[in-house]
This record gives sequence, C-alpha cells and structure tokens, in this order.
Amino acid sequence: MAETLISPGVLARENDSSFVSQQPVTVGAAIIGPTVKGPVEIPTLVTSYSEYQNKFGTTFTSGSQIYTYFTSIAAYNYFNNGGTSLLVARVKSGSFTSATSTNIVNSGTSTAGAFATASVPAASFSADSFGGSANVFVITGSNSLVYTFFASPNAPADIPAARLYYFTSGSGAGGSFISSSVQNLVTKMNEILSSEFTFATSSNGTPNFIISSSFSGSGVDGLNGSIFASGSFGGTLLTLATVGGGVAGDPATALTLKTISQGTIMNSDGPAGSNGTLLSGSSDNIRWQITNRNTSSGTFDLLIRQGNDSTTEPIVLETWTGLSMDPTAPNFVSRILGDTYFTYNSAENYIQQNGTYLNQSKYVYVDAVNSPTPYYFDNNGVAKSTLTSSIPLNATGAFGNATGTINGASGFLYYQNISGALSNANIDKIQGIPSASYNNMINLLANQDDYKFNILLAPGLFDQYQSSQVTSIISNTQNRGDNIYVLDLVGYGSTVSTATSEANSRNTSYAASYWPWVQTIDPDLGREIWVPASTLIGGVYAFNDSVAEPWFAPAGINRGGLGTVIRAERKLSQANRDTLYSSKVNPIATFPGQGVVVYGQKTLQTKASALDRVNVRRLLIALKSFISQVSNNLVFEQNTIATRNAFLSQVNPYLESVQQRQGLYAFKVVMDASNNTADVVDRNQMVGQIYLQPTKTAEFIYLDFNITPTGATFPA
Repeated sequence: MAETLISPGVLARENDSSFVSQQPVTVGAAIIGPTVKGPVEIPTLVTSYSEYQNKFGTTFTSGSQIYTYFTSIAAYNYFNNGGTSLLVARVKSGSFTSATSTNIVNSGTSTAGAFATASVPAASFSADSFGGSANVFVITGSNSLVYTFFASPNAPADIPAARLYYFTSGSGAGGSFISSSVQNLVTKMNEILSSEFTFATSSNGTPNFIISSSFSGSGVDGLNGSIFASGSFGGTLLTLATVGGGVAGDPATALTLKTISQGTIMNSDGPAGSNGTLLSGSSDNIRWQITNRNTSSGTFDLLIRQGNDSTTEPIVLETWTGLSMDPTAPNFVSRILGDTYFTYNSAENYIQQNGTYLNQSKYVYVDAVNSPTPYYFDNNGVAKSTLTSSIPLNATGAFGNATGTINGASGFLYYQNISGALSNANIDKIQGIPSASYNNMINLLANQDDYKFNILLAPGLFDQYQSSQVTSIISNTQNRGDNIYVLDLVGYGSTVSTATSEANSRNTSYAASYWPWVQTIDPDLGREIWVPASTLIGGVYAFNDSVAEPWFAPAGINRGGLGTVIRAERKLSQANRDTLYSSKVNPIATFPGQGVVVYGQKTLQTKASALDRVNVRRLLIALKSFISQVSNNLVFEQNTIATRNAFLSQVNPYLESVQQRQGLYAFKVVMDASNNTADVVDRNQMVGQIYLQPTKTAEFIYLDFNITPTGATFPA
C-alpha cells in the first residue's frame, strides 16, 4: 500500500506502539552457610531443591543426633514458594579436599615402587612447631605418583598439595602428644601404602614395612606391623625403611578422577559387602565403573554411580560413552568430562580456575590421565599395539582420601539451643561453624560483577552473637546496592526488648529483620524444629514475586502467610507488634483462622522516608538492575543524541510498564543537552537523571463508623 498521497484522498496508517519492552535479566537469592557436602567456598547455582539436595546434601549426625542445617531449611522454603535460582556459598570449619578415584587401571605394568628413607629427630615431636627436611617422608608409588608425609601441623610451601599428608594432634609437648602424632602418621601411611603397593606380609598378616626407633624409650608399642615409641627423649625418633619394596608388574593407573564435592563424606572406599555393595557407600557419595573397553577403537564408557547401590541394582547418575585417552581426539576424556577445579584465593579474594576443559560432569573432574594415547591410530587407521594396553580395564571402584569432616562431637548448638547469652566459645559452636568461617564467603559475595542476586540470606548468623560478620554483610550490601539482606537479630527465647535493642543498633535500608523464631517441619527429617525467621523469609519474598511484583509488600495475609509454619515462638499482642514495628522489627504475628503471618515490611533504616519500607527498597533494586544493564551496553559508545535516545527508548517503556504494574505513581527520565553540557561531554561523561514517585502501601487503615439519626442526610 502506498505510504504517501499524490492526489486528494485519505490514507489510513498503522503505528504500533505496543511492543513489549526489554525485560531485565532476572536473578534470584544467595545464601551463605554450612552444608553437608558440595564444593567448599565455591558459590554454586542451583535451580531447584532437588538439585540442592543432590549437590549439597540434607541431614548429618552430630553427637549421635541427626540434624539439618538452617541452610537447607531456607533453600527448601525458597524453592517451595516459587524461587527459581539460588546461589549457595558453602562455609566450613577446617580443611576440606576432594575424594580421589582408586584403581582405575589398565593392562600395562609398572616398575617397583621405592621408598626414600628419612629420619625424624625426637625433638621435633616435643614442640608444637616442626620444620626442616628431616621431617619429610617421600614415597614414590608404583603409579609414579609421589606421596609426601610431613610430620608437622603446617604444610611446607614447596611440596605439592595434591598428595601431601601431614599429621599431628594433641595440645603440647610430652608423651601423649608424641604418641598421637605418630599414630596419626602411621595410620595414614598404612592407608596409602596398602592401596598403592603390594608387600610380602609379616607373620601377623600386616604389611611388611616398618617404622623403627634407634633408641630405647618408654611406652614402646606395636601398631599395624609398625613400631613406634612414645615418651620424651632425644636422638632419632623414627626411621622409615622398606622390606622388599614394591612389587614390579602391578597394574598401572590409567586415569584419576576427583569429586567436585569435598569432605570425607565423599569417601566410598573400604570393605565391600555382598552384591558389590560398598560398606562406606551412601546416597551422598559416588563410585565409578568402566565398561565397554574397546582397544580397536581406543574407547571406553564411564558410569558414575551412587555410592550405596549394588551390582544387582545399580543407580547410575551419569553415563559417558565413547571416551578416549587420546589428547588429540575430540572425545578425549578430559575434554568430555572436564578437568577444571576451582579454589578460593583468600589473599586476593577471588575464585581461581585450574585446568583446561570446563566441567560437563556434575560429580567428578579428571585429575590426571596417567597413560595417554596420543595419535592412537596409525596411517592405516589401525590402533597402535604400543598404546592398546593403556585403555582402562572394565571394572568398578570407589573414591577415597578426601579430608574434612562435619563437626560431629556433642556440645554444638542447633535449633532452639542457640539461645541465651552465649560465651565466645559457644558462639563458635553455632551449627558447629566458627564465626570467622563465614568471612571468606562474605568477602567473596561482595564482588558484584561475578555474583548476581537480589536477596541475601545467612541463617546461622545473628546480630546478637556475630555482629562483626553481620556488619560486613551490611557494608557489602550497601556498596553493591542490588540486594536486600534478611537479618536474624537474636537467638531463641529472647525478649521483645532484646530484639528491638539489636535492631535499633542498625541503620540501613538494605537490610530487614523479622522476629520471633518459628516452628516448622524439617522437609528431610520430617520432625518439628525451631528456626530463625530468615529461613522462611526468602520463601515469602519468592512467593510475593511469583504472584505479584518485587515492589509489592511481602507481608500481610495475601502475600505474607507462612504456610509451612506450625507456630511462632510466641503470640505477639498488639502492644508487642507496636513496640517491634516502631523499632524497625517486622513482627511475625499469629491470627486466629489465619495462622502465622509476616505482619510488617520495614527496613532497618532509622530515618523516615520511602526507603524505610521493603517494597520501595526492592523497587529501587529492580529498577537500578535493569537500568544498569541498559547503561552497560552504552559504555564506550559515542556521546551523541543517538546514543542518549537509545537509552531513553529502553528505559522509558520499562518504567511505563512498572507504572502500569502499580510500582510507580509517576516518573521522568532526563538525558539530553540540559544535563549533558559540552563540559560534561568533554569529561567523557554521560549523565542521566531519573525521577521516581514510588507507590506506597496501605499499612494503616482507619475505618470511621458514623452513627446518624433517622432522617439525617448522608454526606455527598
């Protein structure tokens, strides 16, 4: 149809102004806390509670009792109420490492292992600090891997950490310290040696290697075919020697895998039961299986199985087919599974990526290809006979040698036992995690470029007990400006005055607090437990966003109901709620017929303004997120009218949509010559001014009932 009129007439034209504006990239919540398993201090994204369970576990045992971390309860409630993504930053107490596959061997043979002999001065064991090469045992395994045993609480910097073991225990000099130290050393040596070497056995059936003493001392005992001494003495304490050495002809290791998850919970090696079961296998750890070995094609299949399955009823978690040991092949095992692992660099506060190929497996990565087969085929396409023995044999096996355990001793504080005026020592027993263990992940999540989220949860941190960590989170949240922190104030059994006192010590619109504690059903244990409010509030925010928008109040009967809560720690009176709300604490109220409800939406900002409400703070977070994403695309573009109009053409429609969805009364965006003068442009700046009138919520409803006499006229 012609778009112009040449002769008189009428032209009807269409102008479509109904295009849907670009929407912001959506982000979810982040949570900092302990978990049963999973990557340690490596923030990991999960998109469902089942994925969270698979990666981070559920229940654990401490002091013969079974518990669930607050982290899991919070994750469950978040996803159960419509949450779509959760960034999990696992904290830990102690050193955690991955588990390593055992005995993925091929049909090749190895040379005999050799032991270096070293002596340890007795004086080294009579003090808390050790050092010097005399304390090092170096063992070269039949697989050509080097194992280093270091009798010290601190690893030397020049020894690779991959196969480094160092042992000591006790609390000072003396016989008990020496005895326990040596026993730890011997235990680990036996563990490694029995898996890596074949020895002639001694008369009592133990491996025929010895740790001997060249002196006479008190308390000489026998352990696992070894001799060690306890007591305080001089001279040489230990000398490692071998009887017969390793046996030539042992199968050579073809491939080494490591678990992405860390901690001793991942160890599945050890004795086997009937039907190929692993006595140490569980639903939390894994095992491996090599199948379909084919030397003609140089390929094999790898199955990752659940640790508690059996030969008759295998539970296959992942299947990788047609893998190759040829680094030049597209199906090279490292390329397909991935060989990348991540470590947190505390000195520089970043996640360091190690390896070449990104991980495709959710459970393991390739640590080493010990018998690679480069250019497996000759020019006729036939497998080279010198390489065929390198393909892994069909077999099943386990994982072991991981370190790091959940604090399982009695005396740690869980659920309602986190109460009262705790001493510093008891504070560090909250969920078995010292307060300082949170610091690394608090610092890391300050990085706005790498980690995107709009809600931050840290159940297990309380302002009453761990104010230093809470202060750091608030500072980081204010600096980021793109999320709100749900803050727990006090332990279980606290008073209204204690809760309000903690809240009044804070002043920020980027955090909100809720009280009291609530009782809910543990989704994994199926029993009633007491939890702080933050474990539920992430779910309230998620539900609010799924049925409305972030700028609606996540409170009240319509959007603030706590359906999974059995009861609140206490029923709040109107006077209690008034006191709490005037002190910036959002009450968790109980109403007959309505249940337990979040009945407040104040931030911890002291000064009265629009930003003292959660819905307005979350509105600003949403708007800043979108507009920042638009602005990022304009950095280094020409500072011209065309560029400014490109900004306005995206921002104005989005703000109009927010206004239509009841987020704004009015708005105005200015980015033109009035605020981008020649002087501003010459400084390589582009300035935009955005004026907003946020909508307000009806929190105080006054109803006047006016009684009038018969015949009176009602007001117009």
